[in-house]
Amino acid sequence: MKKNNKNVNNNDQSKKSDKFKLKRDIGLIEATLYGVGIILGAGIYALIGAAAGVAGNAVWISFIIGAIVATFTAFSYAELSSMYPKEAAEYVYTKNAFNRNYLSFIVEWIMFFTTIISATTVALGFAGYFSNLFGGNIVIIAALLIAVLSFLNYYGIKESAKYNNLSTIIEFSGLVLVIIAGLYYIPKYAFDGVGYIDFFAAKDGLHGIMTATALIFFAFIGFENVANLSEETKNAKKVIPKALLISLVISAVLYVLVSVAAIGILGSDALAASKGPLADVINKVFPGAGYILSIIALFATSNTVLVMLIIGSRLLYGLSCNNSLPAVCKIIGSRGTPYISVGIVGLLAITGLFLGSIKKVALLTDVGIFIVYLVVNLSLIVLRYKVSDSKRAYKAPFNIGRFSVTAFLGIITCIIMLYFFELELILYEIAALGVGFIIYLVFNNSKKVINNS
Repeated sequence: MKKNNKNVNNNDQSKKSDKFKLKRDIGLIEATLYGVGIILGAGIYALIGAAAGVAGNAVWISFIIGAIVATFTAFSYAELSSMYPKEAAEYVYTKNAFNRNYLSFIVEWIMFFTTIISATTVALGFAGYFSNLFGGNIVIIAALLIAVLSFLNYYGIKESAKYNNLSTIIEFSGLVLVIIAGLYYIPKYAFDGVGYIDFFAAKDGLHGIMTATALIFFAFIGFENVANLSEETKNAKKVIPKALLISLVISAVLYVLVSVAAIGILGSDALAASKGPLADVINKVFPGAGYILSIIALFATSNTVLVMLIIGSRLLYGLSCNNSLPAVCKIIGSRGTPYISVGIVGLLAITGLFLGSIKKVALLTDVGIFIVYLVVNLSLIVLRYKVSDSKRAYKAPFNIGRFSVTAFLGIITCIIMLYFFELELILYEIAALGVGFIIYLVFNNSKKVINNS
């Protein structure tokens, strides 16, 4: 009799979770702006100085290499998202490719882990800008930001998209302002005898350029998260691949132009020593205008935090829908958002406010993301043979028969990039993997106990 009651309760919970569904309010423009918004975040505003300190004036080459590495994997995401337009994208891809629940969970766990620590770190970046402008405790400001944006995340994807659209346009304008400053300054001063800048001067040769690439790759992270909006996007099989690739191209072009402008105006040494590198770039050309860029940085960082919180909650939702986390995480509220997952992600982000410097956490994030990219590229290669006849609204270019050349290059470049990270960061990532595996084992063992009782 008790077993029957449990079944009734489970059915009631299932009906409750299915009462509301995610709303498909996102089109191509919104999805592209989401991609651009999450890519053009704290990375370029905060990390260009640290990267210039490693690569020297050749830091712009690091951005080009980063764009190439990202593009290989972006092709794989575009094709896979056209085949499986679902939330928790990496879980779905690896599950279909390898049919190993533990592998799929671990891959998605890494994505979740990197999303949370990224949101936390960028929130601290916002708090630093805000504190410099208006005063206040950095941790409290960051916590309040996460709380406010978590409420916006709960309130609705359409409302979140409106803020993202506004912020993306503003932060895009800030980077365009830097490029304009470069176009004005560089032809006049960067090539004369006094202010000459050698754009190919690398402090540690190719090794320095590649090490800087490992750091600045944090600035490219985000294009893959467009795939996690699939269930809230109209005609997702066609829209998501386009939005993913377009947002990456726009961001990559801006990054290279901004890095060239920044080097041409300040040089790597001044950039590396600056607390607000792009603000100092603008101040040198247009005195006093650095304040405007600081305000723009507030929009850039807050927008990145918002999108990270949205993606993190959708990752939890997707894992729950795939029965890898408790069913409570997939409950949709009357606002059409997974409000319990939204709350969990917000609390975790606030809890992680003491993780460390933005440089260290950015590198830790990149270690995790390269591992995920490697598995996603491998998933595409496997699925090309496993379900070769499956319909695809988009197919990655450059193929030899069924074999994807770009996916293979994605795997190779990810392995090469992992070589340029410190062992300490690799060990931190292994520890995070261990935590995820423990969660997986505990939840699955508890399911077995319940089913057998």
